[in-house]
Amino acid sequence: MINNISLIAINELRRLFKSPFAWIILATTQFLMAIFFYLLLSQYMGASSVTSGLTDIVVSGMYQIYGVIMLLISPLLTMRLITEERRLGTIKLLVSSPITITELVLGKYFGIMIFYCLILLMINLMPVSLMFGTQLDLGQIASGLIGLLLLMSTFAAIGLFISSLTSSPAIASISTFGVLFLLWIINFAGINASESMAEVFAYMSLLKHYTNLLTGVFNSVDVLFYIIVSFFFIILSIWRLDAERIYG
Repeated sequence: MINNISLIAINELRRLFKSPFAWIILATTQFLMAIFFYLLLSQYMGASSVTSGLTDIVVSGMYQIYGVIMLLISPLLTMRLITEERRLGTIKLLVSSPITITELVLGKYFGIMIFYCLILLMINLMPVSLMFGTQLDLGQIASGLIGLLLLMSTFAAIGLFISSLTSSPAIASISTFGVLFLLWIINFAGINASESMAEVFAYMSLLKHYTNLLTGVFNSVDVLFYIIVSFFFIILSIWRLDAERIYG
């Protein structure tokens, strides 16, 4: 099973890098984050009175911006995970092959997650460079990195599921962005709601849990939230493709 998942993940990653789109995403993301890194660092250096540390302003600020950038580009990266197989006519071969649906879904999921981790590794070269000239709060950075990784895993799982619902990459992209954006800002819906409903909306918010981890507040509730949501949408993807295999 592990071998099949690895092969599918590697094939998915290879297919990504064969297209110019993946390279454009890598270059654009790195360029944008370099600009924001410079702006945040200039803001810190030029502040007359600094009330927050370098880690809070620059590193956590970068991770916050990167979360928004991933919110924007994740639908573009995940929209073809399953829809591409339908477009090429290979989905029927895959669902009828000895490879199980679980292996197919996990292979696709881990393939896109490897690509996400490559982007994350590249942008972290900038905060790491600060360690040569100053001290950083490594605990807060670790918490932020874990939060960012969990956030991306949730983006990937939701995008994968929505990609399994349609044969149109455009529809998959727009729908994924709509769902992600809704879950990103849903906590604001509780501003005028009752206290109990406000707590529900806050718990469902991707942004709320992410912000907690960025500030260095490592809470198991935030971690479990992302794990549960990712697992839920992966299971839905498996059920969706399994139903397609059975009912055609």
